[in-house]
Amino acid sequence: MTSNSLYVLKPYRHQHAWVFDDDKVGLVAEPFVFGIDTMIDRMTESIPGAEEGFRLIFSTSKFPGAMAELQWRREEADGNWYYSPTYDIEGWLCPALFKYFDEAPKTLYAKAEALSS
Repeated sequence: MTSNSLYVLKPYRHQHAWVFDDDKVGLVAEPFVFGIDTMIDRMTESIPGAEEGFRLIFSTSKFPGAMAELQWRREEADGNWYYSPTYDIEGWLCPALFKYFDEAPKTLYAKAEALSS
């Protein structure tokens, strides 16, 4: 685990799912599911070619350009449910969240941008 304040992933579409790789923490084709995928659909709808890859920046602190806020709701099945008032939906983040944080953050902020940005 690292102590960054901003994290960057490069999700892409694989077998009809949003996934990401992160060699630093041993994740390959780790999927976003149960509502988080829908949030990503919404965040990337104006990014041409996002399916081939885009930059996802996230943090526990609000940062310039953050597009979405996720508020912790509850733990379930070793993962955590978050509510996005931005998109008015809930999404589940799997235990891979703990590759980045010691405990489930109460709030997360995220931004999607084209890789060429």
